[in-house]
Amino acid sequence: MIKLNKPIIVEGKYDIIKLSNMIDGLIIKTDGFGIFKDKEKQKLIRRLAGETGIIVLTDSDSAGFLIRNFLTSSIPTDKITHVYTPDIFGKEKRKTEAGKEGKLGVEGMKEEILLEAFRKAGVVGEITEEKRRLITNIDLYEYGLSGRPNSQAKRKELLKRLALPERLSTSSLVKILNTFVTYEEFINCVKEIEQCE
Repeated sequence: MIKLNKPIIVEGKYDIIKLSNMIDGLIIKTDGFGIFKDKEKQKLIRRLAGETGIIVLTDSDSAGFLIRNFLTSSIPTDKITHVYTPDIFGKEKRKTEAGKEGKLGVEGMKEEILLEAFRKAGVVGEITEEKRRLITNIDLYEYGLSGRPNSQAKRKELLKRLALPERLSTSSLVKILNTFVTYEEFINCVKEIEQCE
């Protein structure tokens, strides 16, 4: 596993599944061309870029480059690290036939090819061994943000206070919280919410 301090932007959920086996870090999907209309996700990606910078890893087909260029047009170039996969022809195991251009996407690449693509982009130098108290799913439960009767409302208030999208899954929420706030800042925000209840 490689621990990265920059979020990786990919096209879809199968890309996330592939990278989750090799990367310890935040991975966000664009939902393909869905990113073009999703203003909330665009805002989140721009914010992440401003805070830590981002890594963009899209497929090497024309659709992947359209998404990459769309992201590049709204984010300063010094805040983006581009990782490119080689053109390898074939089809992903889950598909019945190859894509329109016949190229493998991120999900179909072997791990060693992806690791080499990261290395070529200089991402290996961005590995972090940062030792700090991370926010966990257990913290969300203990502070009433998941698994409790009023959890949804409390979670919505937390996201509002932190200016984060309200439609985050619990696992995405933990990773995004760890990107934007320290454990102490999280606790302080939760306590402020509790005082207002």
